[in-house]
Amino acid sequence: MRPLRPALLALSLVAGLAACASVPNQSHQPPLTTLTQNSGGVMPVEQTRVHFDHAELHIAVDPSKQRIDATATLTFTAHTSTDVLVLDLDRNLPIAGIDVDGQPIAPTQWSNPEGRLRIQLPHAVNAGERVSATVRYGGSPHVAKKAPWDGGFVWSHTPDGQPWVGSAVEGEGCDLFWPCIDHPEGKPDLVDLYVTVPKPLVAPGNGVLIGVSDEGDKQTYHWRAKHPTTYAISINVGPYKELSGEYHSRYGNTIPLQYWYLAGEEKQAQALFAEFSRMLDFNEAMIGPYPFGDEKMGVVETPYLGMEHQTMNAYGNHYAKDGGGFDWLLQHEFAHEWFGNQMTNADWDDMWLHEAFATYMQPLYSGYINGDMGYYSWLQKLRLMVQDHRPIVSGSSKTEEAVYEDATGPGQDIYNKGALMLHSLRTLIGDRAFFDSVRTLVYNRPDPKPGNFEPHYASAHDFIDIVNKRTGRDLTWFFNVYLYQAALPRLDVQRDGDTLTLRWHAPNNLPFPMPVDVQVGETVHTLPMTHGEGTIALPEHALYVVDPRSKLLRDEPQITEFQQWIKQQREQKAKAKSN
Repeated sequence: MRPLRPALLALSLVAGLAACASVPNQSHQPPLTTLTQNSGGVMPVEQTRVHFDHAELHIAVDPSKQRIDATATLTFTAHTSTDVLVLDLDRNLPIAGIDVDGQPIAPTQWSNPEGRLRIQLPHAVNAGERVSATVRYGGSPHVAKKAPWDGGFVWSHTPDGQPWVGSAVEGEGCDLFWPCIDHPEGKPDLVDLYVTVPKPLVAPGNGVLIGVSDEGDKQTYHWRAKHPTTYAISINVGPYKELSGEYHSRYGNTIPLQYWYLAGEEKQAQALFAEFSRMLDFNEAMIGPYPFGDEKMGVVETPYLGMEHQTMNAYGNHYAKDGGGFDWLLQHEFAHEWFGNQMTNADWDDMWLHEAFATYMQPLYSGYINGDMGYYSWLQKLRLMVQDHRPIVSGSSKTEEAVYEDATGPGQDIYNKGALMLHSLRTLIGDRAFFDSVRTLVYNRPDPKPGNFEPHYASAHDFIDIVNKRTGRDLTWFFNVYLYQAALPRLDVQRDGDTLTLRWHAPNNLPFPMPVDVQVGETVHTLPMTHGEGTIALPEHALYVVDPRSKLLRDEPQITEFQQWIKQQREQKAKAKSN
């Protein structure tokens, strides 16, 4: 959840409330290197030589000093022979020592000048062999300027003055607090996370709670998570209360439910917790089995707005109401368990696979609760925010920042434009083909059941291939326009006497045979637009409506005019304020 999330105009107020809860000390922290500040891009060849088997992370959190002391033991299996391990770790967390396969190595055998930790192995590891590295490090982790939009730790306090700590590192990456492969394809198979905190603070985490050990005035929480997304490993520390329960799935399994919240909010917490089962039931019905049913559906209240941390979603929406009958932030972040944590983009360039699908779940869910008005009101909110600055997908490897920032990438369009594209695709191919395609994308198979799938990586090309195969049609033209072009297609409508002529004008004159509905009186006619144009005869003086069911994502002058007006209003207010 890096920049402003998709829809509600009231979000700026909520973000302001979250900011008030977080008072990070950033005044003297050293800057991040370019490598650490950027997540993803082209993976170094040395990292492609290994498979990440296991991460055992021991992290002691000291809120009073705003520091961590940590030991990470990382185990890899070599794909091909290698004599070096290359990891990512913020250089501002000094390394005290490194062991390889349990034996200490000399400081001259490793270096971390720019945040890319290079460990020279005592001897080469052949394909199929395993190697482990233990890194002992610590210090003051980078403090987020404005989490979650700028990543790092948030050192905050609850209303009654107790420590309240959270991490949110999607933008900059996992290397802000643990040595990792900071790339979407850098997931470890298994993570054992041990978080040590002062009593009486607790530390909710990813996966399954294995145990809590008493260590005098401290206690250590041991969590175990399978196939976690790299940025989804999180640190959460606070004087939390816990609500727990069970959800009995339509697939026959029972899923633990947990919500960790702050004292004094029992009524609001109970109301939010009551939404868990309904959201689970809806998502399982529309998409398929909850991917982490053998672990939990977990949510933790955080001193920042939110983030899709795997099985422990960060929630900081302050229980805000918007008239929709559900908490949109919780619904969005929870959708990422399917779109992001189960199915993960192979490169940041395809981050729309996370954000567009997770955003489209809010209109779908609102339609389920509120009917057509709820569904289409959400689509209208999203439509007003489409920017069309750059293509959603560039076709080349990207860093996270290059995708999310409006100055360099598609920015908010991976949420809003992407979700609207999915709506148009659904109307084009029908509900059954659409949801079958989505299900296959998420699970890498059409018939998911608990236990017969694992998290996997996907790309835009994968989804296009799935849709083409499922429909038996070549719909590449659809994605070529909506994903790989910045501008939206324009529909030219001309009436000449008793004839109505429609023509598509797609960017770069690309083919775009998107059918168009025209309602004349009480009858809806579908023009196939086979070569990008079509005509229909109109009775004299007849009224007509183009696209009466709002199926089409297209350039609309009235929306451009509105956006320009909003921009002018902001500029005038900024000018008046400066004077």
